[in-house]
Amino acid sequence: MQDELPLNETAYDDYKEDSIVHLEDMEHIRRRPGMYIGKLGDGSSHDDGIYVLIKEVIDNAIDEFTSGYGKRIDVQVNFAERQVSVRDYGRGIPLGKLVEAVSKLNTGAKYDSKVFQKSVGLNGVGTKAVNALSSRFCVEAFRDGKHRRAEFCEGKLTFDSGIEELNGGENGTLVEFIPDGKLFGNFHFIGEYVENRVWNYCYLNRGLTMYYNGKRYVSKNGLLDLLENNLQNTPLYTPIYIKEGDFEAAFTHVDGQSNDSYYSFVNGQHTTEGGTHQSAFREAYARVVKDFIKKDYSPEVIRQGLVCTLCVRIQEPVFEAQTKTKLGSTHLAPNNVDGSNDSPLLKTYVLDILKRHLDNYLHMHSEVADAMLQKIAQNEKERKDIAGIKKVAREAGKKASLNNRKLRDCHVHYNSNHSRRLESTIFITEGDSASGSITKSRDVDTQAVFSLRGKPKNTYSISKVDVYKNEELNLLHNALNIDDGIENLRYNNVVIATDADVDGMHIRLLLLTFFLRFYPELIQTGHVYILQTPLFRVRNKQKTQYCYTDEERVKALKETKNAEITRFKGLGEISPDEFKNFIGKDMRLDPVILHKDFNTQNVLSFYMGENTMERREFIMQNLKIEDDESIVVA
Repeated sequence: MQDELPLNETAYDDYKEDSIVHLEDMEHIRRRPGMYIGKLGDGSSHDDGIYVLIKEVIDNAIDEFTSGYGKRIDVQVNFAERQVSVRDYGRGIPLGKLVEAVSKLNTGAKYDSKVFQKSVGLNGVGTKAVNALSSRFCVEAFRDGKHRRAEFCEGKLTFDSGIEELNGGENGTLVEFIPDGKLFGNFHFIGEYVENRVWNYCYLNRGLTMYYNGKRYVSKNGLLDLLENNLQNTPLYTPIYIKEGDFEAAFTHVDGQSNDSYYSFVNGQHTTEGGTHQSAFREAYARVVKDFIKKDYSPEVIRQGLVCTLCVRIQEPVFEAQTKTKLGSTHLAPNNVDGSNDSPLLKTYVLDILKRHLDNYLHMHSEVADAMLQKIAQNEKERKDIAGIKKVAREAGKKASLNNRKLRDCHVHYNSNHSRRLESTIFITEGDSASGSITKSRDVDTQAVFSLRGKPKNTYSISKVDVYKNEELNLLHNALNIDDGIENLRYNNVVIATDADVDGMHIRLLLLTFFLRFYPELIQTGHVYILQTPLFRVRNKQKTQYCYTDEERVKALKETKNAEITRFKGLGEISPDEFKNFIGKDMRLDPVILHKDFNTQNVLSFYMGENTMERREFIMQNLKIEDDESIVVA
């Protein structure tokens, strides 16, 4: 017999007819923004909501281009006003349905496959979400000598010009918006994030010209350009490029990388979490290469060090969320009405293409095949060298993790299906003092803490065997769950939280060296951050202000009479009660971003390799002696 649950009579009485609430389209989006754009964020992370808003608007412009209308898109970001504008030169939204197209859910042309083939946006949601989540949203359509302009505030119509005659001007659509500070807080745009998105659109749409804040962006070689511009290490052979039908890929092997890494896309959408198309490529690539070299290497050995850019175009793709970061489709086209599917399986389609093109290429280019075989043989040797110690290290890591006081885990992880998975964060701190304050003030659901014992080992010149032998590094990559790649990464945000002094800076460099040497995709995919904590506290009896720079300190002193100033020398000096202010909704994070021209090998060799005269001269030439006689590198 089932146990009877205690009856909450108050809750029972409160559940009446007026408890059933109907939300209008725009109000529902504002009430539940996570359903439409993932997390909100303040702009520090590349997947924060404000960038999703930009993407949704540009996606519509891209759909016009891929449909054969308009070869140019203009993007403007006013950083001071926090306003974005996107102008395309396509067909323009039909004027009679302009207001409905941007304010009514389940309204749009994406449902008509004859109008938009292999589009990114399919659910008639994107632009409506931008409208609902903006304090100001303006859309203007230009079409065959006429135009119409509509303005909104928080999704509510405030102005409609109606259809008017227009003298001159090209067809297309202009969208301007300012994300709502009530929802996104004190947000800011990071130019590099927007620029990366603009570049990706150009790589994936040859023939398209984009202008971002007046600068022209265009790609002649598509995914080849993307691959070459994002390689952090020197390629071991000329990149292989394959394009057939709705499949396109470019790839090569590099040295100094523990796993394979991907820049994968579906219909132009950057699938940062991969999905079925990426899995299909990984499986097909290993199979074709294994058949070519006729040796029984494992797929992991064949793929180790592979860097690949990949794009497929399919009809009505199914993603795992509205933010479209992971593909779930298994076929090139959706199921039939009766549930059957006569469209090719995605993995079969990819395998057939690689069987033809990659096998032929390796037979015709022996120098590439030799370089690839040499790299795979090197991978196999490394695998055998670390096989024994890896097993011991993993077992030790598991045992240590169960009783490891250095890792204070959280409940929600990135590799789960939890609704708060994007919030999952791990703070890597120096010493017990700093970790103690964070641990006592953290959100135990989404925030974990890993405490270092001091300065970790410099990994620039060591092998993966040495990593497994080093207990602390072994525990760290076990905690992150990235030993076999970042597909099962446990935390979306990996935050380095060290003191703002010379030792703290050195620890940051040592950790970044470790990630860049062995897990560069962790940084490439935007998961690594530096935590900002205040340098000063300025307060009197009425008011307390925390200042992150000298400029903020000076401003606070002017605003606060009879102020007491405290200089924080380390994280351990900040009480847990105060720390809550710095790792909560107002947390300041500096993302670690790799620029296009960044060369990992050269940079790490210069800064983290053996001491050289060149580095000595650089330091001496860039030293500045400040008034307080502290030494700073410019």
